[in-house]
Amino acid sequence: MKAKKNQRVSKAKARTKAKAASTEAAPQELVMTATPAGSGLGSIRENIDAIDARIHSLLNERARFAQLVGISKSAKGKAVDYYRPEREAEVLRMALKRNQGPLRDEEIARLFREIMSACLAQQEPLKVAFLGPEGTFTQAAVLKHFGSSVRALPLAAIDEIFHEVEGGVADFGVVPIENSTEGTVNHTLDMFLSSGLKICGEVELRVSHYLMGNMSSFEAIKRVCAHPQALAQCRAWLDDQLPEVERVGVSSNAEGARRARDEHGTAGIAGRAAAEIYALNVLANEIEDRPDNTTRFLVVGRKLFSASGADRTTLLVSTSDTDDAGALFQLLEPLAQHRVNMTRIESRPSRRRKWDYVFFIDIEGHVSDPPVANALAALESRASLFKILGSYPRAVL
Repeated sequence: MKAKKNQRVSKAKARTKAKAASTEAAPQELVMTATPAGSGLGSIRENIDAIDARIHSLLNERARFAQLVGISKSAKGKAVDYYRPEREAEVLRMALKRNQGPLRDEEIARLFREIMSACLAQQEPLKVAFLGPEGTFTQAAVLKHFGSSVRALPLAAIDEIFHEVEGGVADFGVVPIENSTEGTVNHTLDMFLSSGLKICGEVELRVSHYLMGNMSSFEAIKRVCAHPQALAQCRAWLDDQLPEVERVGVSSNAEGARRARDEHGTAGIAGRAAAEIYALNVLANEIEDRPDNTTRFLVVGRKLFSASGADRTTLLVSTSDTDDAGALFQLLEPLAQHRVNMTRIESRPSRRRKWDYVFFIDIEGHVSDPPVANALAALESRASLFKILGSYPRAVL
């Protein structure tokens, strides 16, 4: 059986290499067939069609190579077995490095993400749980990180996302962790106290909020429903424009949009996509208080991955007595000694006893990097609680 499988893999590789050899000159050919400015529209369109045909051929060629990855590992493997976030991050960084325009970096990254997503889904689509319902920013983060060729599973709460990934119903989950305006999403942090899941990646998403509802003017608004984070991110605007209107926190911005659709006098705050999904009027555009309002999301899965070359590591640590003088200094000192940069620290109640805390720490680098490994070994020797939550590629864009 093994000999037959090896023969099948060898033949597939030979066919693919032969095909690849015939298309090696494709990039040069694309340059040579470019039509000078001033040529007729018909001629320009013919050249575009020829370029499209070459792109199509190369896309299928890439997909065949992606198939070989699966064949060479296991004929019965699942998409999650082949997904490598460190490799995808490397591909995206290379694409941005060689980008000369006129397409923007964001567009190049999105196109390559979709190509990788489609190639991986040849086996079967990844199943990714997110904070639903349809139309949330978390869903947008799923699409930005994984592309469109995944099966997105909307769930009602963050703890449900963790449970579905832990149980194998979902391959990965995407959860919000912090906002540049309002800070940490504590519910997500607290889930790591009891969960065995690992952080496999991060997504940074520029967040713009829109006021929406069935009404046509502000005068008809009796209440505004949105996630508490969104209400906080738009606090100044609401104070100025709708000071007398009730603010109601709900489980997600999409839930706020749903209530705006179904309830008389209710408006919602959400992304523009929610207005389209729930057929609502956009009453005000980009009402967030800060123009650089950005939310960071974490991708959670069941295992750690290798280094990508530009990584971040997240730790959960504590000491036996966090109220002792110098307790936090003792934990952090090894990072400074080994010149490991700490980018974020948060404290949360440990749930062991009152006024006792654990610390969530983000550092630059991967656990396999020698300076990081040495610093963590020293830190672990001083900690009563030491847990590596993840070592993963930093957000590319």
